[in-house]
Amino acid sequence: MRTLGVRSLTLALAASLMLALLAPVAGAQTRFLSISTGGPGGVYFPLGGAMADLLSRHMPGFIVTAESTAASVENARLVGNGFSDMGMVLGSVAYNARHGLPPFDQPLDIVALFQMYPAPQHIVTLKESGITSVHQLRGRRVSTEAPGSGAETIALAILDVYGIDPDRDFTRARLSQNESAEALVDRVVDVVFLNFAYPGAAVEQMATVREIDLISLEDDMLERIIEKYPYFVRTVIPAGTYRGVDHDTVALGDSNVLIAHRSMPDDVAYQIVKTIYENAAQLHNVHPVALQLVPENGIHSPIPLHPGAERYFREIGVLE
Repeated sequence: MRTLGVRSLTLALAASLMLALLAPVAGAQTRFLSISTGGPGGVYFPLGGAMADLLSRHMPGFIVTAESTAASVENARLVGNGFSDMGMVLGSVAYNARHGLPPFDQPLDIVALFQMYPAPQHIVTLKESGITSVHQLRGRRVSTEAPGSGAETIALAILDVYGIDPDRDFTRARLSQNESAEALVDRVVDVVFLNFAYPGAAVEQMATVREIDLISLEDDMLERIIEKYPYFVRTVIPAGTYRGVDHDTVALGDSNVLIAHRSMPDDVAYQIVKTIYENAAQLHNVHPVALQLVPENGIHSPIPLHPGAERYFREIGVLE
């Protein structure tokens, strides 16, 4: 059995002591941050994991981890109560959390780092219908989507400001996403309301069978909707997103925002936002919605931006 000499043993003990003394210093130089995401079946989980990895690789001195959660409502509570540093949250949930509206009992001091991507309301019709405005829905057959769905909630907000009663002014169907798409293709309905990040598979499939069109909201009507329902945001579905739709479509949407507690240091928030946008291309193969991670989208949030985030957006000229 090999034994250490006195000199070797002394050096080994000295090295061990030095490592022990240096450990707290090294630990103090590393900051740990967490991102609350969602379940494995959604977008938040893979995107949040990829963001955590990106930040850990490109922000010296930081280690960022992603946590699987029940998504928006839980994430708002985790961040608002200091149990998580960042969280992925629907814009409408973030608004309610900040203002203490149901399901939250009291306001949470949360802010947005940036909007990750919008989920625009797709108002889809067939070109042969000749419908180009929500004003023309009276007397038509319309699916406002499934009862209690996010798409139905947004549809009702739009119709409310347009002065259209869905139970009186047109023949209403309350079909699921797939049923709505099938009904439009089969000409059972004239218009369907759907909500998801673009490109949506349901609309892509319809466009392979029929000549479809997307109905834009007029700017003045959109402003009125957002004034009444401030947790929604203005979104644009770019021309060419769907086959045969060669115009930009102005839409109302819910947003998906990355939130933080207001107490996050400004320089940390700045570094996070800057790092994500400067390396966003590394996220494109994680999920198609990552293609929408651009600063022009990032500034649109239903809750105030963190001052550190505002600094970055002003530096690159997308925020005045």
